[in-house]
This record gives sequence, C-alpha cells and structure tokens, in this order.
Amino acid sequence: MWRIIYFCLFGLMVQPVFAETTLDVGYLRVDVPRPPVLSNLDPIPENDGLAGAQTALEDNLTTGRFLGQSYTMTAMTVAATDDPLAVAAQMLADTPYLILDAPAPVILAIADLPQAQGALLFNASAGDISLRDSDCRSNLFHSLPSDAMRTDALAQVLVQKRWTDLVMIAGTFPADTAYAAAIRQSLKKFGLRLSGEKTWDADADMRRTASQEIPLFTQNFGDYDALILADELHDFGRYVLYNTWQARPIVGSEGLSARTWAPVIEQWGAAQLQSRFTDQHSRDMTSIDYAAWAAMRTLGEAVTRTDATDPETLRAYILSDAFELAGFKGRALTYRDWNGQLRQPIAIAHPRALVAQAPLEGFLHQTNELDSLGLDRPESTCEAFQ
Repeated sequence: MWRIIYFCLFGLMVQPVFAETTLDVGYLRVDVPRPPVLSNLDPIPENDGLAGAQTALEDNLTTGRFLGQSYTMTAMTVAATDDPLAVAAQMLADTPYLILDAPAPVILAIADLPQAQGALLFNASAGDISLRDSDCRSNLFHSLPSDAMRTDALAQVLVQKRWTDLVMIAGTFPADTAYAAAIRQSLKKFGLRLSGEKTWDADADMRRTASQEIPLFTQNFGDYDALILADELHDFGRYVLYNTWQARPIVGSEGLSARTWAPVIEQWGAAQLQSRFTDQHSRDMTSIDYAAWAAMRTLGEAVTRTDATDPETLRAYILSDAFELAGFKGRALTYRDWNGQLRQPIAIAHPRALVAQAPLEGFLHQTNELDSLGLDRPESTCEAFQ
C-alpha cells in the first residue's frame, strides 16, 4: 500500500511543468464620423470589427488551453476629436501587437511611430491600394483585401459571363472615387473597358423620386451588358436597382458584389463560424469583422506553431511558406511576402446567395492563383518587405 502511494507521489513530482505562454494584443478603433446618406436602413454595428476580434480571441483561447498558451486583448476607441497617435503609442508601450480599424492615413502614421518599429500591426479596415504599394511598411500586415482584390474578382466574373460592354455610375465620396479607380484598373487588367461613365452628385430624395430620376439619369447610356455602381457608402446605389432605363444587371457596390465576407457564405465550414459569431454577438458577421478575426487568428496560429511571443519570430513565420490559416473560404490563407497582404478568395454574392468565389476557374497564375487578385509581385512597388 505504501509502495503504491510512494510511486503515485513520485509520479506527480516528476511531471513536467510547462511555463504558460501569453500574448497580449491591442485593438484600436478610430471613430470617424460617417457622412450623411439617403438611407439608414443598414446601420453600422457599434462593435463592427471588434466583435470579430473577440470571436477569434475565443478561438485562440480554446486552442491555447491544450498548449499552455493564453491570450488577452485590450480594446480602445478614439473619438474623432482625440489624438489616435498618442493612444497608439500608449498601447504599443504595453504590447507590440495591434489590430487597427482606422483610415489609411492614420494607419500609416501609426506604423511610422517610433514605438511601432519592430511591432506587428494589422490593417483590418482600409482597402487603399497604396498601403500595399508605395506606402507599404514592413511592420504593417493587411488582413482586409485591397480594393484591387475585390475589383479584380468582379472583373473575372464579368469576363466569364462575357459582359464586356460596361457602364459605371460613381459617387463623390472618397471611398467611391477610390473604388471607381480600382474598377478602371481591373477592367484594363482583364481586357475590358467602360463605354460610359457618370458621376452621381444629385441631392434629390431618392426614396420618393427614384422611379422618375434614375431612368432619366441612365437613359443616355444606351445599350450595355452590365452597370457598375461605385457607391461604397451605400448611399444612392440601392435606388438604382430595378429603376434603370435598360433592364440590365447591376454589379459593384450593390447588386452582385465582390465581398470579403457575407452572411450567405455557408460552404467550407463557414456556417460554423457564422453560427458561433451570431451566438456571441446577435448579428451577422461583416467584412471588417472577418478581417479582424483573421488578424487575431493569424497571431494565434503563429504562436501555436512557434510557441514564441516575440514579433521577430512571429513575423518570420507568418511570411514563411510554412504558415497557413484556415479561413473558412475553401483554401488555406497565406501572406504575400512582398507587401504583407493576406491572400484570400473573394466572394461574389448578392444579398440572398453566394454566386461564385474568385479566383474563378480558368484564371491561372504561375505560382498561386490567389495572386491573380490584387497587386501581383511584378506590379508592386513595395520595397519595405525586401
């Protein structure tokens, strides 16, 4: 009896003791006032983005419990009247890992802070192509697709459907003009062109006059295969559908859209992620939520595989061929080692169903088909990652 007790006690004494690995992540949101739009039917959730990071945090903790790894997240929201750089510097004093939900100029300024050198920052909200190109930074990764990735995905659909005679209506907000510029570049890339283009600058109450205004506005486009809308704030575009002079498909910001994430994505295990998110936050997951989720999961995956918490080790692993993120999109997600952009398929969907997922079959690439979307290595002028 005593011998049994002795061996049991001895076995407990020689059990290995694992030191717990802890990763602290900061989430910084800059609250930028939204310009007034015609309709408030689609309010932006107050926790847009943050909710996605919180869901990923729970995912990381679930895995970490088996490996002696833990994760924490500190979230800060900066009002438009405050100084986001001061808050970012304060957060970077506590952790070298930040997920950013902010306009591109603010993200760039944060990346250039002395406190950010050697840190790992994740852009989860700005699709600006310049951040992946001439304004790239070695400490800045992008879990949100660029505008070019989304417009390239849409252009592939247009080519596949042989909708080659195209017209476009673009809004005047900065996000609209940036999307319109990306559309023009993508059409050129895939051998398409615009036969007509108009700018939407009307101030009429389209909720009452759309059936009179839109037919007149689109009448002189003549015939065409599809109408592209560049309305990233979802201001006027909803009123264009079914009111055009010609009965033609609507694509772009409304109608058939290229999206990072959508509630209608159900394949590849996505329904499981959608359900977990809805159970936690009582709403659908948005594209910004998904980008924040991917950023947090990127860090979790890197820590799991390396059992390290220093930025240098994690950065090297994230950019290596060994890194893969299961993103519920049917393909493993990886980062482009020339500009820090997360490679990922882009959903082509309307509000009721998923239509396709780019890259589409037939759009080949010499190394990775996902690199047919957005800036490819030869096109990028980013030198920070070299």
